[in-house]
Amino acid sequence: MFLGEYSHSIDDKGRVVMPSKFRGELDGGLVITKGQERCLYVFPNDRWDTEANKVLSLPRTDPRNRSYSRTFFASASNQSLDKAGRCQIPEKLRLYAGLGKDVTVIGVADRIEVWDPQAWDIAALEGDEYYADIQEALSGEGI
Repeated sequence: MFLGEYSHSIDDKGRVVMPSKFRGELDGGLVITKGQERCLYVFPNDRWDTEANKVLSLPRTDPRNRSYSRTFFASASNQSLDKAGRCQIPEKLRLYAGLGKDVTVIGVADRIEVWDPQAWDIAALEGDEYYADIQEALSGEGI
């Protein structure tokens, strides 16, 4: 399970070091693709298969599903960690997420997200606003 928040940098070749706590689950390879709110999703290969199958199960008769599927798969990039624990982030994905030199890497249980630090700060504040309400709903006391 991926947990925590980490500050890292992207080098001149477009590589980012994955947190050491995440590397064991990424040794078999990983897939990077567009995420929601302009972040990037990083999936270990086995988890990617699960996500891909979910997308493939959507009815192709719905144009929104076709569009989502195209974006999800066309933007995906197979990567692996090098000996220093770095993975390449393709330029198109860096542009999509607005990534500069500094990035925030977060663990979100079954996936990793890579964020522009300022965008992450905004998203984290928004998340804090929902946190109490959702925690109440999970405990059966609210919503």
